[in-house]
Amino acid sequence: MTSGRDLCCGEDAALLHAFLDGELDAANSLRCEAHVALCPACAAELDRLRALRDLLARDGVAWRAPASLRAKVLASLADEAGRAARAGEAAPARPLAPNGWAARLHGAARRWTGVPAGLALAASLALAVLVMRPDQGPDLPGQLVAGHVRSLLASHLTDVRTSDQHVVKPWFSGKTDFSPPVVDLDDRGFSLVGGRLDYVENRVVAALIYMRRGHVINLFLWPSDGRRPTAGARDGYNILGWRQAGLAFWAVSDLNAVELKEFQDDFAERSPR
Repeated sequence: MTSGRDLCCGEDAALLHAFLDGELDAANSLRCEAHVALCPACAAELDRLRALRDLLARDGVAWRAPASLRAKVLASLADEAGRAARAGEAAPARPLAPNGWAARLHGAARRWTGVPAGLALAASLALAVLVMRPDQGPDLPGQLVAGHVRSLLASHLTDVRTSDQHVVKPWFSGKTDFSPPVVDLDDRGFSLVGGRLDYVENRVVAALIYMRRGHVINLFLWPSDGRRPTAGARDGYNILGWRQAGLAFWAVSDLNAVELKEFQDDFAERSPR
């Protein structure tokens, strides 16, 4: 917000775009909505923007980039941040706080209130790479937690949002080189939220999203390379991995370890073996 001027008026008119695209945090979104209800000029501008968006979304006008492009962009951002990190290796590394780099990402998110989601995502990616120790190399648990945190920070938890497993599974067709199993666990207390593409260990992977009592579970999966997944914790998040039907599964959540194991057992029981 700038200089005490009314939200969405004058130099803050650009916030109407962020409001329309759902890029404001909850508090500022409510403030903007309340202001628009009382300001005819802003209400008219918002209607104009909505009409323009609908016009651009018509067939023959809009072209939706493939989901694989998003994964390539994420990889490019990570590579660029990695080069920046290597350039600064001469500087002594400062020890991380007890909560680790994931806590830094959360702190950064609080400072990015109102910043478009794309910029927040790029910054969180860069921060996730910069705080890794250069001598550790690729860190799978760290990448998994980074993917989990990114999905929460950038308000991009899903590419396809639905609780219907018969919609989520075919959505991945043509976007991944394998067919991820999608199971309904609602009767077990784990609600399917949807799915998305992510990027782990230099490859596009599938991510299935489940929820339990407000706790998000990111289930990353891709063809197994024979390594034996393990269980552990990183920066306050529990990580649980297993292999099944030629795939590697990794569940990441702030849900307690006992219930995360219940999730694994229930998912494994209902998916192909």
